Amino acid sequence: MHDQNHHRHRTFPFVGHLAARVGVPLALAACSALLALSASAQTRESGPWWPNAEWGPEDQAGASNRITDARVMEALQMATTGRIYELGQIYEQGMPLFGTRSYSMVLPARDPAAGDNRIVANEEFVSTQIGQVGTQFDGLGHIGQEVVMEDGSIEHVFYNGFTAAEMDTPGGLQRLGIEHVRPIVTKGVLVDIAGYQGVERLSNGYEVTVEDLLGALAAQGMSAADVAPGDALLLRYGWSSLWDQPEAYNTNPPGIGLAAAQWIIERQVTMIGADSWGSEVFPNPDESLVFPVHQELLTKNGIFNLENMQFDELVDDVVYEFLFIVTPIRFRGATGSPARPIAIR
Repeated sequence: MHDQNHHRHRTFPFVGHLAARVGVPLALAACSALLALSASAQTRESGPWWPNAEWGPEDQAGASNRITDARVMEALQMATTGRIYELGQIYEQGMPLFGTRSYSMVLPARDPAAGDNRIVANEEFVSTQIGQVGTQFDGLGHIGQEVVMEDGSIEHVFYNGFTAAEMDTPGGLQRLGIEHVRPIVTKGVLVDIAGYQGVERLSNGYEVTVEDLLGALAAQGMSAADVAPGDALLLRYGWSSLWDQPEAYNTNPPGIGLAAAQWIIERQVTMIGADSWGSEVFPNPDESLVFPVHQELLTKNGIFNLENMQFDELVDDVVYEFLFIVTPIRFRGATGSPARPIAIR
């Protein structure tokens, strides 16, 4: 039986993990921020972001609930020429990988020819993190927050208040697995921030602001009103130009900050996507915070995140609104999924 008290009454082991990723000062700052949460009472039934007011306390689909039948039919009208744009990267050895993540594909020995027709076949073996390499779709079980509960216990809490104690098993998540995400067929809106600033790519560590989002939309002949509930909001930083330079690509990418994230949440989109490995700025300008945009979008609002995309062909053809399709693979209990997102105009 899974130990329901496994995550209770302990200190902060996550500091060691964060220290290995982002350094001791940032890890200790994150710990201090966590202690501040204990000032307000939180229980499994009620907390600062749970239960979800829109879809109820048992919801595991998050903002993909916004992909209704009517929404799909409306989005299909966006396709008028049939032109398909590949928005994902190719999975291959040598692509940029975050931290110690890995990717390997090998072809086992081919079986001998069989039958009178002498059939032969190839197959492959892939070893990698399922949803956290290449063009990757972050599910709701990927990011959470360590929280001090009303009774003084410490829990790792994810979207809609689900805790690690009730989710975790060695064979996958019991709640918030990627299989609960609805196929996303919706209107896509591309915001070309690099183009708006007149640069090939934004500078290292640049925080994309609300002013940047609004300015880029205006430069495209659009406004905030063109970002509707249920949309997929895609953000071009120009960072995919470094895809063949893994060290440069992995170093301090630009991205949205917390203010821009709040603006996006207010638009009630289904998901965001970006041509960087994190979508948000790294490191955060507030050195006490570690990947806070992930928490605001995924953990607190159920808004999905698709990373390591590419948008150059859309920009070349001056296409900013389109039919957008991405269908996460239904690995039961997985925290994310590989993805092949496409735009159709």
